Amino acid sequence: MAQNPMNTPINVVERNIALTGAIMQYLMSQPRIFASLPDKFELVILPDDDPEMRLYNLDLLDRYGSGDRAVVFARLKSHQEIASLHFQPSLFVPVAV
Repeated sequence: MAQNPMNTPINVVERNIALTGAIMQYLMSQPRIFASLPDKFELVILPDDDPEMRLYNLDLLDRYGSGDRAVVFARLKSHQEIASLHFQPSLFVPVAV
């Protein structure tokens, strides 16, 4: 199925990569949290302070889905100090009912 190309906001790919790296570092430093996540998952970053990136990432999920993987939503402040000890994303795993 052909899909319309998406308009990628300026630097959204770079911002997504930086936040994904920070979230993965956080998960690796918190083995209990990492172990509680599904074995295979699609990470969707939803920055509270970057509506452009949040909408873009939700649009990606809507267009391409997650295949057979569970979806994990990560909410965070994208402009907070990622290297700080206070970096702690909120992780949500929707439950099927």
